[in-house]
Order: sequence, then structure tokens, then C-alpha cells
Amino acid sequence: MSLIKSISGIRGTVGGKAGDGLSPIDVVKFTSAFATFLQRREPGKRLTLVVGRDARLSGAMVDRLVVGTLIGMGVDVIETGLSTTPTTEMSVIDKHADGGIIITASHNPKHWNALKLLNAKGEFIDAAEGQEVLRLAESDEIVFAEVDDLGKVEEDFNTIDSHIERVLALPLVDVDAIKKAGFRVAVDAVNSTGGIAIPRLLHALGVKEVVELNCEPTGKFAHNPEPIPQNLTEIATVVPQQKCDLGIVVDPDVDRLALICETGEMFGEEYTLVSVAEYVLQHTPGNTVSNMSSTRALRDITERMGHSYAASAVGEVNVTTLMKETNAVIGGEGNGGVIYPALHYGRDALVGVALFLTNLAKRGLKASELRATYPEYVISKNRKDLTPDMDVDAILRKMADKYKGEKVSTIDGVKIDFADSWAHLRKSNTEPIIRIYCEAHTMEEADGLAKRIIADIESFM
Repeated sequence: MSLIKSISGIRGTVGGKAGDGLSPIDVVKFTSAFATFLQRREPGKRLTLVVGRDARLSGAMVDRLVVGTLIGMGVDVIETGLSTTPTTEMSVIDKHADGGIIITASHNPKHWNALKLLNAKGEFIDAAEGQEVLRLAESDEIVFAEVDDLGKVEEDFNTIDSHIERVLALPLVDVDAIKKAGFRVAVDAVNSTGGIAIPRLLHALGVKEVVELNCEPTGKFAHNPEPIPQNLTEIATVVPQQKCDLGIVVDPDVDRLALICETGEMFGEEYTLVSVAEYVLQHTPGNTVSNMSSTRALRDITERMGHSYAASAVGEVNVTTLMKETNAVIGGEGNGGVIYPALHYGRDALVGVALFLTNLAKRGLKASELRATYPEYVISKNRKDLTPDMDVDAILRKMADKYKGEKVSTIDGVKIDFADSWAHLRKSNTEPIIRIYCEAHTMEEADGLAKRIIADIESFM
């Protein structure tokens, strides 16, 4: 069993002893700690939190625990039921709430669940705030409300519709263009809440026909829920068989978007953001941001259009922080996470779908033809296992020194930028390994760079 307590929340496998997995006791402890943290920031204020969840099997159980605990802390709750991560984030803003809790383990398998914590802006809490919540969870400082001060629950199960309405109202979303294109689109929502949100969005956008795969939100995931090529064989077959113009895949909480070309080939999760960003930059000149492990193609396109690109440390909160600092008009992560500030500061597959389809319709291209217009890069992902007694930080410092003649960043591990490639080395916070991401124009070149970096690490072990 696994229980991972991090600055962004708590996640674990459901079942087992308290402290070994995500047990009811752990859910209550962490929820009450978050409520205490928010109450201390605004003493005397009656707080309201939004709660939403994905469709995984343990979701209803965890939801009841979270809502009951918040009531017991004297916090009012807006219960949105089956929802998506970006929908919950937007609901915090729309409801003028003081924060929110999203019950989802994102792309983790069905036996996992998690609590993701939002501030009053509908954004993930930062590192310092997360550390304080973790401290409170292990303290004896939590005090529950007296009976006359218990919280109340308001139900609102229309937040996905509200989210869709906000997406449709964006100036860069062109419903008429999408209707005229007469698109036929396949959707794989891996039996979670994307099965509610994405088909509903596509119909509202005027897509001519929607082919649904695994769209019933049962929580019994039809395949590994991470939207990467090896897990998308079914939809890759269906798209050309059904003569679809596009395949759309989302993860269980709908903040990651993967696309399949009409040929059945992957558009590439890294290129979801690249394509959407190009469209946005054509109409809204400005800067872009992605994390250090995302493709260089975003930088190439941004600079080609006369704007500036910046790379943040890995993690959504780091991306959004840098986006605000650089006034970026579009940003996100190479895992298919699109962040469009004109809507909100959160990875959002719904807005990604709407902007991508608008771009595709206006360009009059097939998905494969659009993909061919972008710079070609490939990322090789590897790891180097170490022993627990090894000083990982010392190894990373030696790597940075070895390549000091190149452009090196130590904001998040060690990122080494070469003329035509890059390598990003990050240590794990939970096990003695170094993760190694290398990008080049071909997989052969990327794998070759990875082997070279691994050999360097071994020389310092």
C-alpha cells in the first residue's frame, strides 16, 4: 500500500492500515488540516469550499468523508458531485469560495485516490502553504466546531455546463467555423468524468458526430488511465476505421488532453500545447511558458512569431507562477496540459479541445497535416537507480559542473541545453533514483544522449 503526502495534497492506494494507504482516517486528518490552515488565514470568517470528484470507484466514499469533515470544521460546502479538475477550479472562482478540494488521483490506476487542494483563486496551493498543511495534519492543533457552528451543504450539479458556457464565450472559440467543418470526432474518456464533459462540449461546439468510447463514468477504467500511446490502442484503431477527423483522449480528471490524427497516429501529447499556443499567438501576441521537461517546439514557435518563451520548474503551480510573472498569454505542460489565462489558471482539457478544433477548422487541414507543420522533436524518458546512501544532490552538482560550458539551469534538478537537444535530470522525492529526460530531433539521437548522461552519472557514483 502507498500513501504519499506532498505539498500539493495527499494521494494513496485505498485500503489497508491508516498511514499505509489512503484510509478514511487519513482523509479526515488531511481535510481538517486544510480547513484549519484556511481558517487561520482569515480568523473569524465563515469559510466556503467547493468539493468535486472524478468517477473512480472510491470517489463517493472519499467525498462523503471530505464533506462531513468540512461540516465538522464549521465550513460550508458547495458539493458539485461528478466533476473535472478544471471545472472545480473554475467553480471556486465563480462561487467566490475560499478554496476547494478535488478528489482525484489524476492518471493513477483505479485503486488510487487523492485530495488536491485549491486556494481562493481556484489554483493549487504553493509549496510553503502545502508544508504548513502537512505540519498541521501531524499536530494536535485541529479544533472541530461546536454543534451550533457546524457547516452547511449546498448542492450544485450544473458546474460542468457552466464551464462549457464559459469556454464557448471565449473570443478565440469559433463555433460557426467548427460547425461548417462537419467534424466527426472519437472520444475516449476512460470511464470517468470526461465522459460527461467532453461529448457535451463537442455537441455544444457543433461537432457533427461524436463516437464515444469508454464514456460511461463508472470508474472501472477500461485501460490504464494515463493518456500515453501504449494505452490508446483502441481509439487509435477506431479513428481510421470510423473515418473520424480526430480522436480525443483525456485522463480521469480531464486536465490532460491527448489527440489522435485521422490516420490513427498520435498527434503527440507534447504537441497539444504547441498547437493550441500557435493558434493563440496568432490572435493574441504575447509570451509562453512550459515546464523544463516539455518539448522545445513551444520555444521555437514562440520565438519564430517574435515573442518570448520561459521554462519553469516541473509542477503546475510553478508554471502558473512564471506565467503571471512573464504575462504569458498561453502556457502549460508537455503532458497535454493547456493553461489559458483568458479562462483561468489551470490545466484544462475542455478549453484545449475548443481552441484546437477552432484552429483545425480555420486552417482547413487534416490533423496529420497540421502536426507536420511543427518542428519535430522526440523525448526519451529514462531513470538511473541509485542506492539509498548515495548523495543525489552531489551527483547533480557534479553533472552541472561537467557541462558548465553549455546552458545549464539548476532551478529544478539540472537542465542542460545543447544546440539541438537537451537533457533534464530530476531526483525523485520518494525513492533513490534520478529521472532523465532527453529531447532531440530523432529517438536515436535522444536515446544516445540519454546513454551518455547515464554514463556520466555512473562515473560520479
